[in-house]
Amino acid sequence: MKKINVITLGCSKNTVDSEHLMAQLAAAGYTVTHDSDRTDAKVVVINTCGFIGDAKQESIDMILRAAAAKQTGKIERLFVVGCLSERYAEELRAELPEVDEFFGVKDWDDIVRALEATPRPALATERRLTTPKHYAYLKISEGCNWKCGYCAIPLIRGPHASVPMETLLEEARKLAAGGVRELIVIAQDTTYYGLDLYGKRRLAELLEALCRIDGIRWIRLHYASAFPDEVIEVMAREPKICKYLDIPFQHISDDQLAAMHRRHTKAQAYELIDKLRQAIPDLALRTTLLVGYPGETEADFEELLEFVRTVRFERLGVFPYSEEEGTYSARNLPDDVPEEVKQSRVERVMALQNEISLENNRARIGQLERVIIDSRQGDFYVGRSQYDSPEVDQEILIPAAGRRLIRGCFYQVRITAAEDYDLYGELETK
Repeated sequence: MKKINVITLGCSKNTVDSEHLMAQLAAAGYTVTHDSDRTDAKVVVINTCGFIGDAKQESIDMILRAAAAKQTGKIERLFVVGCLSERYAEELRAELPEVDEFFGVKDWDDIVRALEATPRPALATERRLTTPKHYAYLKISEGCNWKCGYCAIPLIRGPHASVPMETLLEEARKLAAGGVRELIVIAQDTTYYGLDLYGKRRLAELLEALCRIDGIRWIRLHYASAFPDEVIEVMAREPKICKYLDIPFQHISDDQLAAMHRRHTKAQAYELIDKLRQAIPDLALRTTLLVGYPGETEADFEELLEFVRTVRFERLGVFPYSEEEGTYSARNLPDDVPEEVKQSRVERVMALQNEISLENNRARIGQLERVIIDSRQGDFYVGRSQYDSPEVDQEILIPAAGRRLIRGCFYQVRITAAEDYDLYGELETK
């Protein structure tokens, strides 16, 4: 009973939550494993996702597998925490009596107590990393105030709440001391940081302070929306900040943006992109798009395709709309785009993006790039440039024969070949 397996599903924000929980449990004397299929742990904690249909189903399937394992005696105690549990605790309790207890997204002290440990506030900035030790996510706030029409995050996680800057800097210093070289700054909207605590947005100040931490070599920014000019200035001048930015535009049609309750217009989106690329010419832009939202016409979709074609995003993901109970769109708008049309639109966007990605990658052949090594897979070392975030973006494959590269270290690599979502390179030895 002194070994606990913590299984994390969903986004990188959940990853951070699990890592904080694991630090508390380890300090209480538990042996903590993570997502291991080979563990003999008799206690299992599942940190769930409840954001969209596929993610919810993955969480439910994992709970069912663990419940079946409990019925056969392979595990003895089962706890469920996180977004799915926050949204559907009563329904889950009724359907899954095998689960010992369900906890929401803010009940971390309660789950520590349920595991016969005492929460220790002094450990608030401690983590047990589940990522490779050279990179880590830094969650700078919780929740969201935007209330977009399709999004359940404010219903699950509540309003925006920034983490105090001194807490974040202490956590980042500890991560750096443990070998982290790349910090990936995350929140539901990173650019909102500080407004609730300090009365103004302070993301630029936070980034500058993170840059001064010894050991941190790259700082990467995800999930930005209302973009302050001072953040652009910091990104342009600070060499530690990756020339990479994730801005989830979702759509470009003004009719769709209004229906989604987004807080920008088509003109403002184009203006922001132009400003960013003028200030940071080598910037890699990543975005996420949503197709098939209620009322999306073929004209709206063609406008979106033209947006992708014109901007030529370096990284792009697209999802079909799925109705989420409790959201504005689920309560007020008919889900009137057929599923086959949604899927067709996803495929059309991605076909266009594949062409753009291949052209962008071919333009990088011959370039010398600074690459961090993440792993070795078969005959190749797998690395990334500053233009690629782990797990979601492309990789640079370097032949492993006759050489030894060290995970978490940086190397100069000459790009030699390109595919639509992978690059190949050779180590520069001069």
